[in-house]
Amino acid sequence: MRTTATRLRLAGALAAALMLGGIATGPSAQAEERHGKERTLAELAQRHGRYFGSATDNPELVDEPYKALLGREFDQITPGNGMKWYATEPQQGVFDFSQGDEIVDLARANRQKVRGHTLVWHSQLPGWLTEREWTAPELRAVLKKHIQTEVRHYRGKVFAWDVVNEAFNEDGTYRETIFYKTLGPGYIADALRWAHQADPRVKLYLNDYNIEAIGPKSDAYYQLAKELKADRVPLHGIGLQAHLALQYGYPTTLEDNLRRFSRLGLDTALTEVDIRMQLPATEEKLAQQAEWYGDLTEACLAVRRCVGITLWDYTDKYSWIPAFFPGEGAALPWDEELRRKPAYFALREALGGR
Repeated sequence: MRTTATRLRLAGALAAALMLGGIATGPSAQAEERHGKERTLAELAQRHGRYFGSATDNPELVDEPYKALLGREFDQITPGNGMKWYATEPQQGVFDFSQGDEIVDLARANRQKVRGHTLVWHSQLPGWLTEREWTAPELRAVLKKHIQTEVRHYRGKVFAWDVVNEAFNEDGTYRETIFYKTLGPGYIADALRWAHQADPRVKLYLNDYNIEAIGPKSDAYYQLAKELKADRVPLHGIGLQAHLALQYGYPTTLEDNLRRFSRLGLDTALTEVDIRMQLPATEEKLAQQAEWYGDLTEACLAVRRCVGITLWDYTDKYSWIPAFFPGEGAALPWDEELRRKPAYFALREALGGR
């Protein structure tokens, strides 16, 4: 239910967008320049002890206006693909960290911190791993070597790792991945232990989508986290991806969900935020999207151990949504021309900016 504060924030976001040139056309270059000395989203988040970041990917780094805004507005970066298994170990035992290194170097130049993403996932695996049968001892050795080689390479260069990504189905059962089927559910604890051995200082997370609200899938993570903590497995946080869609409704129990993980002694983070809509985008849809961006931010700010928010790239120009959800898009706070949308101003309002 919308509070008075939410309605006021939404009205302010729409007014700001219209003042800067309208929802359809966006601000002019002169208007953007006038607002260039505003506090950035990262600076506003830092006042609350949070970070505000964006994912990025290597091909788009040739886009200089995009790269400049990425370096200016955010204080954290997640490599969208460059640290995944297919990129980092394309042949067994042959490692290539060039894509991840490029993004780490960019972040270092911009004084941004990097979230490592991701060590163990069922998708985007190299063919040498998926196209043969493995015994449990064989796969266990391969998994350990991959995790520890990559974590050691980035030791001191990333502040957190998404160690295991998307381990559960929607009903809270384990996803039938190559790792689960061959090694059983204990592969998750092993992955965390191996990562911790390779870098004892880095924060280790489990990360998934559709766990923003309290329900079967987030309950499965809550129960697993309790068991891992009881067994002294080094788990430090839960990443809630927050890939939302207007047509499916807002996760109204998000704040309660963040709090229950905090009570286990875990950090939380909103790690891959975007809010898609069925196209075409309208003023009404953009207004609802802005409200949701503000609500997500307020939920994180309300829970002390929610440490930060990361957009899954910041502009519709490089969004993954249209390719995976035909007929949907317009999911991010900047449009394809790098113009700020109502969602951007709702984020500012939620972070206490003007």
